[in-house]
Amino acid sequence: MKLLIKILVAIALGIGIGWFAPDWLAALFNTFNGIFSQFLGFMIPLIIVGFVTPAIADVGSRAGKLLVATASLAYVATFLAGMMAYGAGTLTFPSLIGGEESVAGIESAAPIAPFFTIEIPEPLSVMTALALSFLLGLGIAFLKGDILRKGFDELREIVQKAINVVIIPLLPIYIFGIFLNMTVEGQVVTIMKTFAKIIVVIFILHILLLFIQYCVAACFNKGNPFKMLKTMMPAYFTALGTQSSAATIPVTLEQTMKMGVDEDIAGFTIPLCATIHLSGSALKITACAMALMVLQGQPIETGHFIHFIAMLGITMVAAPGIPGGAIMAALGPLGTILGFDEQTLALMIALYIAMDSFGTACNVTGDGAIAVIMNRFFGKKAKTV
Repeated sequence: MKLLIKILVAIALGIGIGWFAPDWLAALFNTFNGIFSQFLGFMIPLIIVGFVTPAIADVGSRAGKLLVATASLAYVATFLAGMMAYGAGTLTFPSLIGGEESVAGIESAAPIAPFFTIEIPEPLSVMTALALSFLLGLGIAFLKGDILRKGFDELREIVQKAINVVIIPLLPIYIFGIFLNMTVEGQVVTIMKTFAKIIVVIFILHILLLFIQYCVAACFNKGNPFKMLKTMMPAYFTALGTQSSAATIPVTLEQTMKMGVDEDIAGFTIPLCATIHLSGSALKITACAMALMVLQGQPIETGHFIHFIAMLGITMVAAPGIPGGAIMAALGPLGTILGFDEQTLALMIALYIAMDSFGTACNVTGDGAIAVIMNRFFGKKAKTV
């Protein structure tokens, strides 16, 4: 919540100061933003390697039918949530936030040039980092070695330290600079109107997604989806307050067992899904990406979004342990697959963090539906709710 408050204050100050700020002040913050975005681009492959590799190694070391089934179902659920957002966005966003006036307002703005730029090349491309993470993660799991595992555990700590000490504290300044420049360039009114519309649409989609997930789960335990959702509400509101899937695990576990899921099945699937099941985050990121592309008049191609959503479910693995971790992990696919520039990535970060608690609550509540389905095949006979 502290980070969210800082982001909101940064947006308000950026807009307020931007109305009367001189061009040199905008150029100063544009210079900072250029350097920060270069560092962020440098960190993205390290985030992928540092977090995905240990996660794959850990999952691989616990290989079994229940693990494979749970991980597969979690990935499919995450992918389908992204495709649901794509379908809804295709139907609603062009009429809701499109229009020649909005696009013209964005494209006609005169950019403020920075005083200077610093190039920080990426150590690896995003796809290379992802392929390397899978190769090393599976190799570590297969060989059951300790040396590489400890090394990548330490790399994960280093990357997490860089995120917590450098990226997260400077993020409000980065967002402030983006909104300051947008206000000076005359884009901010259009952007803020779009923000409000996107937030409403995504909240509705989250509710619809949870209803669909529990309707599917009810088919496996012959329960009532509305009663099941009511049972999971304590987990939903706990996640809404903590913004952490991990911190909500005890509540999610307790409520899942109240739906009739065996203790052993719940004890395995809930902690695992807290790491790998990110339906709410995938839905939110996909919808935000589509909305910003519509706003800027960029073409939305189905093939690109299928590719993007497929990669999103993989790159976000183990990201819930970091504040805003899912969007940090998603910056790579957003840039390489959808072609987002520095300003659009910053808007994605601001939008995501503004709705972070809703995405986390959707992820956590959906974990219960996956546990119900797994209980049908691997647990004792479940009682209906």
